Amino acid sequence: METPIVKVLKAFYITHDVKCFVTEKPAGYNFIPGQATDVSINLPEWEDKLRPFTFTNLNEQNYLEFMIKIYKDHEGVTNKLGSINAGAELILHDVFGAIQYKGKGTFIAGGAGITPFISIFRDLYKQQLLSGNKLIYSNKTVEDVIMVEELQKMLKKDFLKIYTRENVIGFQEKRIDRNFLIETIADFSQNFYVCGPTDFVKNITKSLLDLGATASTVIFEK
Repeated sequence: METPIVKVLKAFYITHDVKCFVTEKPAGYNFIPGQATDVSINLPEWEDKLRPFTFTNLNEQNYLEFMIKIYKDHEGVTNKLGSINAGAELILHDVFGAIQYKGKGTFIAGGAGITPFISIFRDLYKQQLLSGNKLIYSNKTVEDVIMVEELQKMLKKDFLKIYTRENVIGFQEKRIDRNFLIETIADFSQNFYVCGPTDFVKNITKSLLDLGATASTVIFEK
């Protein structure tokens, strides 16, 4: 397995705990929007600690981009990435991922689970094919929303923001559960794309299947 080493070109925070990394792109290194790769840090004691991160840029661009939630509460890979800046090196591995665009539908994301959808939305928007897709995006607070302005620009009225821990004028404070899905979605025969924390994906996927969606139309990372 080839494991190219790439230099970090830019590193900056886009929310209080999400950091964007722009890196070099190896020749011939390609991905489908929605896919990811395992990444490690090219430093002693860190090069063998792999974590999966999704590409958020377009495949045709001559760089790679990752938006990574930094967990500072324990000494893990993302905490270390919080201290990584331009000039540092990352190690890439094989491209993988079950989340790929299969036609118009509803995207349901929780927190950093938005990242595979960003590349998909950017690709569809560039091709003027995004219309007809809807995003339901759940976060704890307004400060946690990743790329809110760009998502709003691309999706317009088809962008529904859900907050679970604060009441913000113009937004809904609730959780995405079975009742919410019944109230919000009229057609359960469409495609559904689900990404977020493990329990979030498990519970929403189960509810969608119970409400009439099928295994072939609910797309998530297995």
